[in-house]
Amino acid sequence: MRGQHHLHCTRAHQAGALLLVAVTFLLTRLFSAPPKPFPTSRSHSAALGPWLDLNPHQDHLRIYVYDEDEIGGLRALLRGRDNTVSAATCLKGQWGTQVKIHQLLLKSRFRTLDKEEAHLFFVPSYVKCVRMSGALTDKEINQTYVKVLSQMPYFRKSGGRDHVFVFPSGAGAHLFRSWATFLNRSIILTPEGDRTDKRGISAFNTWKDIIIPGNVDDSMVKPDARAVQPIPLTKRKYLANFLGRAQGKVGRLKLVELAKQYPDKLESPELKLSGPDKLGRVDYFKHLGNAKFCLAPRGESSWTLRFYEAFFVECVPVLLSDEVELPFQDVIDYTEISIKWPSSKIGPELFQYLESIPEERVEEMIARGREMRCMWVYGPDTEPCSAMTAIMWELQRKVRRFHQSAQTFWLHNRSIVNRDLVEFHQWRTPVPLP
Repeated sequence: MRGQHHLHCTRAHQAGALLLVAVTFLLTRLFSAPPKPFPTSRSHSAALGPWLDLNPHQDHLRIYVYDEDEIGGLRALLRGRDNTVSAATCLKGQWGTQVKIHQLLLKSRFRTLDKEEAHLFFVPSYVKCVRMSGALTDKEINQTYVKVLSQMPYFRKSGGRDHVFVFPSGAGAHLFRSWATFLNRSIILTPEGDRTDKRGISAFNTWKDIIIPGNVDDSMVKPDARAVQPIPLTKRKYLANFLGRAQGKVGRLKLVELAKQYPDKLESPELKLSGPDKLGRVDYFKHLGNAKFCLAPRGESSWTLRFYEAFFVECVPVLLSDEVELPFQDVIDYTEISIKWPSSKIGPELFQYLESIPEERVEEMIARGREMRCMWVYGPDTEPCSAMTAIMWELQRKVRRFHQSAQTFWLHNRSIVNRDLVEFHQWRTPVPLP
């Protein structure tokens, strides 16, 4: 027909169409691909580093660490009101993560001294240790935190969303009584993810906070010089053990009673806090490693250091804490390296179940745990596998291009202003808190 054009599909057109389809497919895969995870525990620990892929994105994670003398009051949260608490004092025991994370960040390749280029801001505090030392009261802790935060314009700018805090004990952020008012948007690093912590609201939020491993004694985490070496599985005396104080907790009391009924299966000595019968660290780990399964019941809170310690004496940890949260769940399959058993079923049936597990499966779980336990060790983030490397990977996923709060505003020239239209760089402290 007149005026109608016939378009012929040549080989060139066909090739071009195929090329367009291929390019579209590749671009779609590129931009929709999820971030690389850690390998599962089937991979050797030495291969963990490349999976993190942090090096190529180092510019995408810059952390500013507040200096203890930079802000009035901050030193008290680390050293106490009279500057009497040393970092070395706070480094030991289950709360040592608050010191280790701070010290490792000071040497980190992700640290920046320029607030303008920082993606995240780390606020150091040894407040649990300081409190236990009697160097600050609960009231003083609360007042000091508020004083410190009011002197941080960058905290005010984001409503605290890009500020990171460590609370290393079962109390979590509740050590700062007013956390719900001031830190409800901030990133909290804690071993405690309990949602039934005997308070009106949990301080842990799955979407913004990060569960971190407990602080295993340094003498047990050195690859070539551990204070206690694993006992061959066939030579272990007990099926299971519970090395902890009952503390009046139902699950723990059940285990103590079961140990009396089944002394050949379960070891549960009465641990002393002091005196000649107190177990030293070496003896403690020797006892811990003399069973195939290490039982880890809930104590004052849901998390338990015993879960992490079990990997270094190479027994299979059995969690008896229903509300427990574990670190790095995006990348670790805990069914490969541990068992979680209902706390309501602590009894003879637990022993029957443990005895039914084939020896080969126990060996396999121990081997998997041996590969993954490097993630419980607080080493530098330059190491291919360490708790800090994993924490950095988690923090990188928290970085936002933009932060807003109900009290900050922005104008056409990209400037950030407060309610009085004062530009950010002209804000004066103390600034109103969120």
